[in-house]
Amino acid sequence: MGFPPFRGAVRQIILASGVIYVVTLLLWATNDVLANRLLHTGALDPGGILHGELWRFLTYAFVYRDPINFVLSMLGIYFLGWAVEERIGTSRFYALFFGTTIIAGVAGFLLSLSGIALGEATGCGAAVNAILMVFYLFNRNAPIMLFPLPMQFPIKWIVIATAGIQTAYLLLSHFALFYFVLLLGMGAGYIWYSLFLTRKPSTGLSERFFGFRNSYYRWKRRRAARKFEVYMRGHNRTVSFDEHGNYIPPDDVDKKNGGSKSGWVN
Repeated sequence: MGFPPFRGAVRQIILASGVIYVVTLLLWATNDVLANRLLHTGALDPGGILHGELWRFLTYAFVYRDPINFVLSMLGIYFLGWAVEERIGTSRFYALFFGTTIIAGVAGFLLSLSGIALGEATGCGAAVNAILMVFYLFNRNAPIMLFPLPMQFPIKWIVIATAGIQTAYLLLSHFALFYFVLLLGMGAGYIWYSLFLTRKPSTGLSERFFGFRNSYYRWKRRRAARKFEVYMRGHNRTVSFDEHGNYIPPDDVDKKNGGSKSGWVN
């Protein structure tokens, strides 16, 4: 029933998001024109991206309009992010957060070009959904407790319920870009897990690499041996090499060679 530790990348992301949101709220109270400009400059707006404002693919995760959206996003990072960060490490958690944010943003922008996704997107909900998906993929059968409910639910059903609710809002909002980006965050989390977080055995890969390299060197040695045989035949001399490209010297009874057919092995 204890709270997760508040540290590492989770702490830094929540603090940075909190500072930016507090500044936004203060601007709303004193200068709403400047606040609107800040939100519009940082939001994932397809029109701005078409004018070369590529920073929006990242900054939209740190600007919020709705306080409920901000609170839910921070809770998601806090209660799920710590477990994922403990599993993959701080640097890879940063990569997961920012990488899936950009992937979902780019995919949402491409959908907007087709006229399907409308409006703009704000908040780090896409990254939160990606963290939820990665948490599920690491702990497929784990039950978790939904704060503040004193009940445990299988993580699989939480993922399904989250996707279902967000899909319902997507339809009710007439395909708003905001909800498209949220759902794309789950897909981005799955892609990121598959590409960067799955521990694939490296032994087989290294063995294949060194086996290929050694085969290449053996081929070069056999090729050089054949060229040398041709060269020596042109000078009326005959030399022999074995199947590995090692030189086979003439019979020499005085040669101490350990019974090998070659005088040496290259």
